[in-house]
Amino acid sequence: MINVLRCLVHGTTHEEMKLDLVRSCARLLSTEQRIPKVCIVGAGPAGFYAAQQLLKSLSDVRVDILEKLPVPFGLVRFGVAPDHPEVKNVINTFHKTATNPRVQFLGNINVGTDVTIDQLREFYHAVLLTYGAEKDRLLSIPGEDLNNVISGRRFVGWYNGIPADKDLEINLDVEEAVVLGQGNVAIDIARILLTPVDKLKSTDITSYALEQLSRSKVRKVSLVGRRGPLQAAFTIAELRELIKLEKCKTLWQPQDLTGIREIVPTLPRPRKRLTELILKSLDESACDSTHAKQLHPIFLRGPVQFRGTRELEGVKLAVNRLRGDAIRDQVAEATSEFETISCGLALRSIGYKSVQIDSSIPFDWTKGRVKNALGKVHDNLYSAGWAATGPIGVILSTMTNAFEVGKLVCKEIASSNERKAGSDELCEILRLKGVQIVSYKDWEKIDRVEQERGRQVGKPREKIVDVTEMLEIAAK
Repeated sequence: MINVLRCLVHGTTHEEMKLDLVRSCARLLSTEQRIPKVCIVGAGPAGFYAAQQLLKSLSDVRVDILEKLPVPFGLVRFGVAPDHPEVKNVINTFHKTATNPRVQFLGNINVGTDVTIDQLREFYHAVLLTYGAEKDRLLSIPGEDLNNVISGRRFVGWYNGIPADKDLEINLDVEEAVVLGQGNVAIDIARILLTPVDKLKSTDITSYALEQLSRSKVRKVSLVGRRGPLQAAFTIAELRELIKLEKCKTLWQPQDLTGIREIVPTLPRPRKRLTELILKSLDESACDSTHAKQLHPIFLRGPVQFRGTRELEGVKLAVNRLRGDAIRDQVAEATSEFETISCGLALRSIGYKSVQIDSSIPFDWTKGRVKNALGKVHDNLYSAGWAATGPIGVILSTMTNAFEVGKLVCKEIASSNERKAGSDELCEILRLKGVQIVSYKDWEKIDRVEQERGRQVGKPREKIVDVTEMLEIAAK
């Protein structure tokens, strides 16, 4: 009906008057059955998992997934390390969701600029915010603005093809690097710096990152954490892969592990296995430093200053001690003792935070996430994934959260009899603003080009990192 009305008013008056007429007539004349319509903002794992739950629970639901970039899959495309292709297999599941006839992907839509949250809430029965956490946390210490003090998030985006990070200024013509943080992202960063470049050539790492890493002089990477080995955030799988790198020796500091052996039998099984791996690696490493590259995990150290004038020369660390009884909840407390590590590159990997993409979204600036109660933000406004929880857990954690919030959305919109225009009004607004909408079929054009370019150089794909080029391919 709306499309017919558009034809009736075509060429008769100003664009805004046309839109008002379409809206008014649609509301007055529409006789179609009430269909639940949900808008998901963010086409990453949380968005797709929530869509799966909606499709499963409501047989007549229509789901529109909006994405700021012309390409879908968020963290799976841009966050998973290139040497972990098995983790990216989840894209096959997301593809099935995106090609469901009740789902519509709308890429290249900047929510908050091209369309507001309030407008989306008017157009849809529910709006679900799943746009993730795209900013990294700062240390807020002296020297953080020195050259070659790099955001770990941007480094990951640089080698994974995030368009905004393709021009990252990073100097790998240094021998010593420090990674601040001991989560799985920090492990990924250290591994990429230390992995023989031949091992990366057959991955989907960006060509410019591969070229620069092939000339890298980095030979020593220190992996620094504020707390002790019993509180380390990395997982056993990530650590095992890192310490087994070819031509790289892991050199632990024995003093950081004092008294740990005696505690091992009392630890929960996952932490026990991880700690046993650390101790085994310590025993094997001894004092051997003959390998071409070295990994130095360092515990109980906190950065207090980046040293240098314009270029980074080192990181000053406070020696910490743990305070508290329960091992899991012990916190780091700085002592009056300090150390300095010489380095020419420092990568900060201490967590991500979300952003407020629209001023109408209640936002917790301290925690860096959307304010919500178990996923509920306001009437017909919800949030899931890292936008709601902060950057915690792995993709499985995101899936669980997205499923739960998806169930909540289904429960609350199932009884509504209100008719909503959904993507009809949304697309009309975007058309008036001259926004090029990228459909899932358009994305598949980009996908085919990337895969073909990859085949030519022995890679699964060569990611396109220029948004303008993406849009040109999509428009063909």
